[in-house]
Order: sequence, then C-alpha cells, then structure tokens
Amino acid sequence: MTTQPTLSAALEREHHEIDGGIEEYAAALASDDGDGTQDPAPLLRAMAALRRHIYLEEEFIFPPLKDAGMMMPVFVMLREHGEIWDGMDALDAMLASDADHETQLQACRELLAQLESHNMKEEPVIYPQADAMLSAEATERLHAFLATGEMPDGWRCEKASA
Repeated sequence: MTTQPTLSAALEREHHEIDGGIEEYAAALASDDGDGTQDPAPLLRAMAALRRHIYLEEEFIFPPLKDAGMMMPVFVMLREHGEIWDGMDALDAMLASDADHETQLQACRELLAQLESHNMKEEPVIYPQADAMLSAEATERLHAFLATGEMPDGWRCEKASA
C-alpha cells in the first residue's frame, strides 16, 4: 500500500509547480529577442493552478483552522490571497491588452515576490496545523480534490477586489 504524502508536502509541491510556471514565462519575457512571440501558456497554467490552490485552501483548510482558534493567521492568509488574486487579474488584463513585455515581466516578478512572502508564512504555520487538525475524512477529501478536483466556475477568493 502506498502512503499519500502529507497535506503539507502536497500543497508545498503545488507552490513549487505554480512558481515554476510563472518563472518560465518571466524567463521567456526577460530573454525576449524582439519577435514578441512569448507563449503565455506556462503563465496561464500557473495562474489557473494558483486560483484552484487558493480555492482549496479557503474552502477546505481555512474553515476548520478558524474553528480551532487560528483566526489571525487565517485572516492574514485571506488578505494576502486577495492581493495575489488581484495581481493575477492584472496579469490577465495585461495579456488581453497585449501589454509590453517589460510591464508583464515586472508584474510576474511582483507576483512571485508576493507568493514567496506568502508561502514563507503559510508553509511553516498553516500547513502543519492542517496536517495536525483536519480529521481523517477531511484530509481524504482534500487529497481527492488535489488529485482531480476543479474550482467551481466563477469562484473568487474572499478578499479579492470586485
């Protein structure tokens, strides 16, 4: 029987995959040879994964942690999720308007900096508590969602701007 990784390990793996997609697109922008043909697919995949990741945290992890008394750390995470979500919305708008590469590159760098700061708090504080506090049933539901779940259409994080 194969043992599933802890929630912490699975969620941290998602962090690295998301960062990797943003970094891949940023590297393509930074090495732009002027032909303007950078494929946004890595960035779009990373942002879709990040939105889904925020969804699973806000819907599966944060409610039981708030119920267990972790109101302040969860509040900080929610606020930062809103800022990250707004940054992704701005990048979507830049892609749609064909913004210049330097502007997009700066936005990617800002998003990566936000994620680094956020993950440095989330990984050592929130995730170990999720491993310890979530029931076996909740943990199994979350692992199932990690494997195949999809974010509902139109869902937005709690603290995102209109």
